[in-house]
Amino acid sequence: MVEERLGNPRTRVTRAARPTGAAARLLPVVEQACGGVLPVRLRAWDGSTAGPAGAPVVVLRSRRALRRLLWSPGELGLAQAYVTGELDVEGDLGEALRAVRRDAARAGGIRPGAGDLARALATVAGLGALGPRPKAPRSQAVLRGALHSKARDRAAISHHYDLSNAFYELVLDETMAYSSGYWLDDRPGYGAADAQRDKLDLICRKLGLRPGDRLLDIGCGWGSLTLHAAEHHGARVTAVTLAARQAEFVRARVAERGLDDRVEVRLSDYRDIADGHYDAVATVEMGEHVGDDAYPAFAGILHGKVRPGGRVMVQQMSRGRIAPGGGAFIESFIAPDMHMRPLGETVTLLEGAGLEVTGVESLREHYVRTIAAWHRTLEERWGQVAGLVGEEMARVWRLYLVGSGLAFEDHRMGVDQIVAARHD
Repeated sequence: MVEERLGNPRTRVTRAARPTGAAARLLPVVEQACGGVLPVRLRAWDGSTAGPAGAPVVVLRSRRALRRLLWSPGELGLAQAYVTGELDVEGDLGEALRAVRRDAARAGGIRPGAGDLARALATVAGLGALGPRPKAPRSQAVLRGALHSKARDRAAISHHYDLSNAFYELVLDETMAYSSGYWLDDRPGYGAADAQRDKLDLICRKLGLRPGDRLLDIGCGWGSLTLHAAEHHGARVTAVTLAARQAEFVRARVAERGLDDRVEVRLSDYRDIADGHYDAVATVEMGEHVGDDAYPAFAGILHGKVRPGGRVMVQQMSRGRIAPGGGAFIESFIAPDMHMRPLGETVTLLEGAGLEVTGVESLREHYVRTIAAWHRTLEERWGQVAGLVGEEMARVWRLYLVGSGLAFEDHRMGVDQIVAARHD
């Protein structure tokens, strides 16, 4: 407390001292925006701190972080500040995100009024954080052209999947499967690669693959299903990808394993697959990139490429209709233009294309474990990853894996295997 003499020199008025540290000045603004007590502790660029003791610590390393939030309020601004290192979290990033999400849920979507915004703007101005819009991080995607045109889809896929084969070899396991595994055992020694092999075998069994069967693998990734089906089930596989580096990788592995007579790798848009009447068609976590308006046509292609009596297996992520995309961060940094829908809507679209859905299995809990394994590997190999793709991209992936893992853990996202058959 401080004492001031106002008017009559004999009169003393006691009032609270105005906070001088940046963190203390920001705290009431942030709490007003959150609708309650801040669930994290703030540390500002001037070394000042404010907020509950013992809570996860959010570090504002630069005034630029505040400027980003002014220009891009919410998830996108926070993500931009995090990946550039202007904002950081000490300790467990997942715990910090859980705390913020719990607090946001309790606040019930409170929106600040005009007066609150004016006070917030005055505080930020007083801290010297006003200024022009900061440049977007280099890791943020910039796409042009019509939504889900072939050229734009190629650019969207390249942004994520052509990052670096060496990078994905560091983060993924030896199978190079970039999709949910299928965890069948908790015994020591059973790991991510085992869960992926069990997933690949599950898909082949659901498709009923026999030696000599023709399999179309749409969105083949780094060839985990293609190689497994050819090597262990004797299938003849046509593998299709839009990512040039993936195609190079799969072709190299096909040659290494002597599978040239069983595997053909095509660098192609799924819409350009000319031949048809395969015994089976699989698409593993590729349908999310198709788009809402284009999905009926995609389902029609799945129907048209499989022979009568053949089977189709779709492994695909799902999300509620009110939030069908991946969110501002995912769509800006990871998977531009992606679209997820509730599971039931995907089933309806497949049935509308003439396929009979014969089975659905949720892998949501399996994805929580799969993403956790990728995140552990990322942290263990952080120095190698940052040295290969840069600190900013490494931070993009840390935020991506932690946030995605929480989304599946909290039931905000799901992933399912849908098996269907064509009966003419």
